Amino acid sequence: MFVVSLNYKVPLSEIDRLAPGHIEWLEACYAEGIFVASGPKRPRTGGVIIARCSREVLDARLAADPFAQAGAADYDITEFTARMTAAGLGSFKEA
Repeated sequence: MFVVSLNYKVPLSEIDRLAPGHIEWLEACYAEGIFVASGPKRPRTGGVIIARCSREVLDARLAADPFAQAGAADYDITEFTARMTAAGLGSFKEA
């Protein structure tokens, strides 16, 4: 699994302009079963995505994000192995 930390590089007015396309992109990634959770940081300096896929798939999807295509965000990616989970999230455990 991966934790993706987005950091905005442009003013929030530009992020807001790109947001509808970004949301459509998020919805498509959820429909493909790639994303597990996502949301904005507080304060609003970027966002966080939890993804479950191969690194190659993740890299391809992130490159298609309207924020990435516009150069509006940087992406910091951390891969981890989920050894423990909260009740109800056992399907996310990895060997």
